[in-house]
Amino acid sequence: MPAGTDHLCIRPRGVLRGAVLTLVFTGVLATAAATGSLPRQESAGRTGATLRAGEAARSSGTVDSAALNRAAADAMADGKSGKQAAEEFVSRSGDRWGAVYDKREYAEFEQALDGTYTGVGLSAGRVGESGVRVTRVQRGGPAERAGLRADDRLVAVDGRPVDGLSVSEVVALLRGDGVPGSTVALRVERGRAAWTRTLHRARLATDPVTVRRLGDGTLMIRVAAFTKGAGTRVRDAVRAAPVGAGVLLDLRGNSGGLVAEAAVAASAFLDGGLVATYDVKGEQRAVYAEGGGDTARPLVALIDGGTMSAAELLTGALQDRGRAVTVGSRTFGKGSVQMPSALPDGSVAELTVGHYRTPAGHAVDGRGITPDLTAGERAEERAKTVLSGLGGGS
Repeated sequence: MPAGTDHLCIRPRGVLRGAVLTLVFTGVLATAAATGSLPRQESAGRTGATLRAGEAARSSGTVDSAALNRAAADAMADGKSGKQAAEEFVSRSGDRWGAVYDKREYAEFEQALDGTYTGVGLSAGRVGESGVRVTRVQRGGPAERAGLRADDRLVAVDGRPVDGLSVSEVVALLRGDGVPGSTVALRVERGRAAWTRTLHRARLATDPVTVRRLGDGTLMIRVAAFTKGAGTRVRDAVRAAPVGAGVLLDLRGNSGGLVAEAAVAASAFLDGGLVATYDVKGEQRAVYAEGGGDTARPLVALIDGGTMSAAELLTGALQDRGRAVTVGSRTFGKGSVQMPSALPDGSVAELTVGHYRTPAGHAVDGRGITPDLTAGERAEERAKTVLSGLGGGS
């Protein structure tokens, strides 16, 4: 079932040594369901570049940023679009993770990647032949205050019928200009009742981490993305768990985010040490966990083909260092690093500049991570069995 949300679903503190490293997933503006961040952090005595990684890697090609800037400038001098020229340049370069955003798109991207978004607080999906339905209403958001509920049918946005639109197009209408306080009129049906409500868009926060206790005492921590604060949420949940309680760390469908947040999450289970290495234009650097993590608590990580980027970095660290048993299916295989580059017209290009590896030196890009135990639809059940065998569940 196609689904979308009216938000683009990060600035962490110090677990990086070396340059400023940010791994975020790209390609999220089109689907309006993004997570990630644009944090900046300086190592002692030097400033590094701000780097990011996308949700998926399709090429190891890189782009000459100086040549890209010249192409954009030349196009502008000829009265053409610098952004369009940059897009064509990146497309020809072989850097399939390269992307170009205009000012407005990038501003929205930065906001989204900081763990906030401007919208009305609802998710929408196309359910069978019944049109576009509200699939989730965010607590405390404008949609909830207006009385909307999950399963309400969305008929029109600002007078435009939505039945013939894709979910992404509906999401774009809900987001509008992205300005807090701007209005959007929603025509809604519930059963035989129909009404129109005018909502005011607001700046809302996302919460990508869900923590719950299972019946056998196991702590289930699901991380949908490594947005701002996600790593701390994981670490706090582990610290607050009863002694001996096992942890199921669910990274399925986690499309990535900030590598520093993934490193903070790793710090919950590791007593310092290497999380990953990465190269930027041939220069080798490393990411480390903080000391003091819980190294004894039974831990199983659930992964699948939707586990990407920073989530794969965390998976690789826990697996290589023998800290977790991984259960599920092979991860996506995103291991390239992108860096933003400002263009003459104010647009921004995201260009691949390097790749990262797990602590044991395994490349992730295009390969993914194979779980210790392969499991399909019953992966969660298998993971609970493994955790029980480790002494972490009944």
